[in-house]
Amino acid sequence: MENNNREALLSVQHLDVVFKQGKTSFKAVSDVSFDIYKGETLSLVGESGSGKTTIGRAIVRINPCSNGAIYFKGEKISGKLSRAKDREVIRKIQMVFQDPAASLNERATIEYIISEGLYNFHLFNSERERMEKVEKAINDVGLLPEHLTRYPHEFSGGQRQRVGLARSIVMEPELIVADEPISALDVSIRAQVLNLLKKFQQERGLTYLFIAHDLSIVRFISDRIVVIYKGRIMEVAETEELFQYPLHPYTHSLMSAIPIPDPILEKKKKLFVYEPKEYGENEHPELVDLGNGHWLYGTPDEIEAAKKIRFGG
Repeated sequence: MENNNREALLSVQHLDVVFKQGKTSFKAVSDVSFDIYKGETLSLVGESGSGKTTIGRAIVRINPCSNGAIYFKGEKISGKLSRAKDREVIRKIQMVFQDPAASLNERATIEYIISEGLYNFHLFNSERERMEKVEKAINDVGLLPEHLTRYPHEFSGGQRQRVGLARSIVMEPELIVADEPISALDVSIRAQVLNLLKKFQQERGLTYLFIAHDLSIVRFISDRIVVIYKGRIMEVAETEELFQYPLHPYTHSLMSAIPIPDPILEKKKKLFVYEPKEYGENEHPELVDLGNGHWLYGTPDEIEAAKKIRFGG
């Protein structure tokens, strides 16, 4: 998916991820391709088990690719890398995890948790410089320097997620993979964390891959949205384009699940349930560019019908 006017910071090309257990294997991600442009927020959206997190973990090299390739700034980062390249990728692509309690070392102080990457990569020349970087990171996420001597269990979920953010940004990454970073948080705290992410993007020119299942949150933060179902991309479009013209039935079903603030309207609304289509052996659905940056997965007949809905005629 190329847009020649913009620089692709990360490019995922024909990615497959297969998990094997004994003689059985399960294909979690199938032929997934997309680009993330420098400075944008691209969101991966789908229900639980759709393969979103698997893709995110493949990008940060936790899950190996079974097929296809991942490129970062034009260089391949999937597969075997030299030690120097591996360290550069770890530093430049950081991940913020879904569960802020499980992703922090309970036995380490907040100061050590934030400093760990600085120690591992020797990103300071003196103890004073290290402390300055740590204190700046903790201030940037809205916590106080006195929090540095405490332990994760002394914090709320929202505060722990801020520590997770501070741990990422202190490394000065270019891309952050945010895996459902607010789904474990109270509703009132979610907006604060989202605003922090936006603030860092504006101040530091960060690029995000934002993984979520809730389209209403994704609308607030995303430039473009990739809709995934059972390891395949169903639809890709810019945020407002997708909300105005959701062309794939699975996207429709996700949209219908967005809660309406008015309880009376919420009671009356009809949920659209997606029933996956079984394609015959002569039918070969593909991900096709409809125009206007809108991509759709379907057979030639389905694509033509979608074009009529989107562009008329």
